[in-house]
Amino acid sequence: MFKKTAIAGLVAAALGSGLAQAQQAQATASPHTITGNVGLFSQYIFRGLTQTNKEPAIQGGFDYSHSSGLYAGTWASNISWLKENFSTPGVTAGQYSGGGSLEWDFYGGYKASIGKTDFTYDVGVLYYWYPGDVPAGCTIGAVACPKADTTELYGALGWKWITVKYSHSIDKKTFGLPNSRGTYYLDLTANVPITKELTLIAHWGKQKYDGQIPGLAINNDALASYEDWKLGISYALPKDFTIGFFYTDTSGANNLYYGAVGDVPAGPYPRNVAKSTGTIYIQKTF
Repeated sequence: MFKKTAIAGLVAAALGSGLAQAQQAQATASPHTITGNVGLFSQYIFRGLTQTNKEPAIQGGFDYSHSSGLYAGTWASNISWLKENFSTPGVTAGQYSGGGSLEWDFYGGYKASIGKTDFTYDVGVLYYWYPGDVPAGCTIGAVACPKADTTELYGALGWKWITVKYSHSIDKKTFGLPNSRGTYYLDLTANVPITKELTLIAHWGKQKYDGQIPGLAINNDALASYEDWKLGISYALPKDFTIGFFYTDTSGANNLYYGAVGDVPAGPYPRNVAKSTGTIYIQKTF
C-alpha cells in the first residue's frame, strides 16, 4: 500500500510540475515576433510587370508582429525600369519617370481573425520608395516627370487559402504617372495546399488608373490600366527554404506606356514590361 501511495504521489507531483511549467512558459511567451526573408528570383514581377527587364533580382525584408494583431515591416528589391524607361530629357514622354535601381517598401497595419471563423481581415498602409533623381528635362505631357514614390492604403479579406485585397493610391503621382490619385489595384489570390510541401498559386489582378495628364488627350485609364494573372507552384524544402515557379501575363496593357518608348535602337518597343513570362526562385525565411 505504501508503494502504491508513494508512486501515486510522485506521478501527481510530476504532472503538477509539468502543468506549472507549461503555464509558466505560456505566461512568459513574448507577444513580439520578428521574422525575415531573402530570395533570389530570375526576375522581379510586380502586378504582372517585370521590374528588372527579365534580369535576376535579389529580394528580402523583415517583419514585426504583435500578438494584438499590429504589424510593421520593410522589404526591398533591385529594379531596372526607372533607368530604362524614361524618355530622352527634353522630349515629351508617355512613359515612366527616371530614378535609381532600388525599390524599398515600408508598411504597417492590423490583422486579425473574425470571431472564431476561418475569416481574417487586414488593413494597412504601404509606401513604395524609389531612391534617385528624375532626369533633368524629363516631361510627361505638359508636366515634369515626377518621382515614382507611391503611398497606398489597403484592405484585405481572407478565408483559409483565398485572399481578396484592395489597394488605393493616395498619391497624385502613382508610380510616376502624374495626376493619378485614386488609382487602385484589386487582387484575388489563392494559395492552395496540395500536399504538406506543395502549394498551387493562382492570382488575378486589375490595375485601374484614374485622372488625366495635363497636355495629353488620352486619360490615365486608357494609357495605363490593365489586368494581370499568375499561375505557379511552390515547394517547401528543409531548413525553411522554398523553391518555386510561376507564369504571368497581362491583358489590355498599352504598348505606348509599357513598351519603353524611349528605347528605340532595337525597334519602337524593345522592352515590353507587360509581356507573358516565367519566373523561378529560391527563398528562405528565418
